Amino acid sequence: MIGTAPYGSIKVLGAIAGFAACVAVIYLVSGPNSNPQIGAPASPAAQSLDVSQVNKITREMAMGALTAFVVKPERRPMPDLVFYDGAGKQRSLGDWRGQVVLLNLWASWCAPCRTEMPSLAQMQRRFGSKDFEVVAISVDRGGPKVAQKFLDETQSRLLRLYADPSAKSIEAISALGLPATVLIDRQGREIGRLLGPADWTSPEAYRLINVAINESQTGS
Repeated sequence: MIGTAPYGSIKVLGAIAGFAACVAVIYLVSGPNSNPQIGAPASPAAQSLDVSQVNKITREMAMGALTAFVVKPERRPMPDLVFYDGAGKQRSLGDWRGQVVLLNLWASWCAPCRTEMPSLAQMQRRFGSKDFEVVAISVDRGGPKVAQKFLDETQSRLLRLYADPSAKSIEAISALGLPATVLIDRQGREIGRLLGPADWTSPEAYRLINVAINESQTGS
């Protein structure tokens, strides 16, 4: 059961405490490389782009609300993270092979996560299918009870409950803070990632997911 799941090494737990202390510094300091505000207007380029003419995600797609999205020049396999669903069943990223996944690591104490979560729920509402799922994993030590309360409070019940009380997922994907979001292709490879909150209801975000879903089954 989740309640008895090991909490991992002291190193990982120390990292979580560090994230709680510095998350405001990482994500609330404005600057030329900071994420655009959630709800910011779409860039003219995103508004005019014909998605039907795009068949591969490129660095040029990181614009507007997704300026901080880093497209990987080479797609490498994601680690097969282990976590739990709301029923206490062990899951792994391999369960979604053949689907595009927007992986999001979050915690209830993370203020930017609270701002971002409703837009992730709307992303799931729009694109959730046999081809795509938002897999939002709580790394709260309190497990699913804490995570479910957070989803209820943020009106994000469209997202399925996934929890990693050990917080090993943070270290496994080399996340430097929370929230951390990784876009994964159908072959289980990282397309790119975004550190910090974003507006996942923006035209740029919808375009990104559309293209990821429509990429050929054989990869790019």
